[in-house]
Amino acid sequence: MNIVVLSPAYPYRGGIASFTERMARQMQSQGHNVEIFTFTLQYPNFLFPGKTQYSESPAPKDLNIYRKVNSCNPLNWLQVGREIKRKAPDRLVVCFWLGFMAPCMGSIARIARKNKKTKVITLLHNLLPHERKFTDKIFAKYMCGSTDAYLALSQAVLNDISLFDTKKQRELVPHPLYDHYGEKVERNEACKHLQVSSESRYILFFGLIREYKGLDWLIQAYAKAKLFEKNIKLLVAGEFYSDSEKYFSLCKNLNIEDYVVWHSKFIADEDVKYYFSLADIVAQPYKSATQSGVTQVAYHFEKPMLVSNVGGLAEIVPNGKVGYAVEPNVDAIALALSNFFEQEPDFSQGIKEEKKKYSWQALCDKLLSL
Repeated sequence: MNIVVLSPAYPYRGGIASFTERMARQMQSQGHNVEIFTFTLQYPNFLFPGKTQYSESPAPKDLNIYRKVNSCNPLNWLQVGREIKRKAPDRLVVCFWLGFMAPCMGSIARIARKNKKTKVITLLHNLLPHERKFTDKIFAKYMCGSTDAYLALSQAVLNDISLFDTKKQRELVPHPLYDHYGEKVERNEACKHLQVSSESRYILFFGLIREYKGLDWLIQAYAKAKLFEKNIKLLVAGEFYSDSEKYFSLCKNLNIEDYVVWHSKFIADEDVKYYFSLADIVAQPYKSATQSGVTQVAYHFEKPMLVSNVGGLAEIVPNGKVGYAVEPNVDAIALALSNFFEQEPDFSQGIKEEKKKYSWQALCDKLLSL
């Protein structure tokens, strides 16, 4: 097939860009011709909470990525939509994750499919965001009116579709493994690279720090379980997208400042393997969720996980088999962490079995059969 993917990709960074590039490589390996249309302007700077939207890594040489789309310019949407309409690809795959993008992506898709050949498949990371606004349902409805079929990455997102559309075809395929970050390294090598003590054990909180991800719960649970008394540290690796002072003050008030290691920056792809190689357990104490790419990185590096039983996380992390899926509160998180470090259960076989479910070929086969 000839396929156009409308999505963030290089030079933009982040989980959606990584997902898109890995998916495109899988499609190409299956013999399809793939072009990625990414942004000239993704977010206006005043809407972007981080330090930079751009990757510092070299450009991928094996992908056809074209910067075409301005998220804020309706004349651009008309131009890009007409270009895709003329190209007449078999599929236009729209990777959707945020209501703000609905006017742009939905308009481009509406124009492109007027050629009566191109089928629009909306690949949904989220349909409704974690942090809700009054416009969310309006944007979601507009996006749903722009597509021919849906592929959802979690049951929670699949359920959301029915709020706006009960007729069009939809399928569920779990988020595949992020397997492009290299292989696990020796623990001592990881400690040396990250300049942390090899004598401590580590709970890893990884990824952009936003309110819904529950880092405050994790800090409180860590203190409640008194894990600092056992030379266990909390390693936080990610850039702040919410107020950092809230978390620093919490650590100070709980008197655990010396036991929380902050790597508060965007983690480059080439460094990911060191953080996961170092971790004893990966914690995602989210307050709300659909699915998470962090779980699929943890699966790749075969690390046990602790997640909150919200959204689709417990679908991906079966409790007692690959780690813990606990109730979303401080007490439950503290109890699970205490259990892990006191009893030291062996989840390795369960992780090896469970990770087999999450292949890129399964996702691409289902996506292109819609």
